[in-house]
Amino acid sequence: MCDSDGMRHAFSTSPQRTTWNWLLEVWQLADQLDVFESGWTFDHLYPLFGDSTEDCLEGWITLTALLHETERLRGGVLVTGMVYRHPGVLANMASTLDITSGGRLELGIGAGWNEEECTAFGIELGTMKERFDRFEEGLHVLESLFTNELTTFDGEYYRLVDAMNNPKPLQSKLPICIGGSGRKRTLPLTARFADHWNYGGTDPVEFADLRGVLHRACADIDRDPAEITTSFLLRWSGDDDQLLTDRAAFEAAGADLAIVSLPKSAPPSIVEQLAAVLVES
Repeated sequence: MCDSDGMRHAFSTSPQRTTWNWLLEVWQLADQLDVFESGWTFDHLYPLFGDSTEDCLEGWITLTALLHETERLRGGVLVTGMVYRHPGVLANMASTLDITSGGRLELGIGAGWNEEECTAFGIELGTMKERFDRFEEGLHVLESLFTNELTTFDGEYYRLVDAMNNPKPLQSKLPICIGGSGRKRTLPLTARFADHWNYGGTDPVEFADLRGVLHRACADIDRDPAEITTSFLLRWSGDDDQLLTDRAAFEAAGADLAIVSLPKSAPPSIVEQLAAVLVES
């Protein structure tokens, strides 16, 4: 999964505080720009970081529509909260979208964390231990449903009896991206299940430290860490020099993929401006 030729690039367009037309135009422009390998939405019922009464489109439906309106870009949800959907439902969703998009899905997934959303909709978030126990069970269920004809699973949170998920994803190995920075659960689960780890913070020193934790977790199960893409988020406010400085710091720390969050106050052509900055550097 990792590219020895230098930093790879993607972009994120969380479907909050914006319009469908803005998202569509950004993705269609980016589809023509080879510097971007993928685009990402998010999985929240309310907008984050500010007024939660503002508009927020559902991430999976948005991603589905965007992948069907593009031809080249890969796409994912950064990241799907296990708390919101039974993994059997999620497996069928992911398999279907991988097929209908021509094998371009990246399955981003995490334990879930947003208390405001869960309280509002009566979704039981649980304690930190409970949400990660559920997450781990869900990963086992997904893995089995993607590969086996029948899945029987008897866990604390999920129980399946001869469950089927057909047809299977178009990709023989559907890439899984796990997001988070937990040393005790998230990174060992990434080593076990994932093809991509996304660090959600902003500190390249912490990133390098956590990357080391991930590598040790891979060693514990005799897995080559080079099989796992490591990514980080870049916030871009229009300061090109700062963007490139931040990217260089993460590249020096061992990151493979920069996912740049696009400002929604700008016109859709902002994605072309970003591409020019990244290519010219």
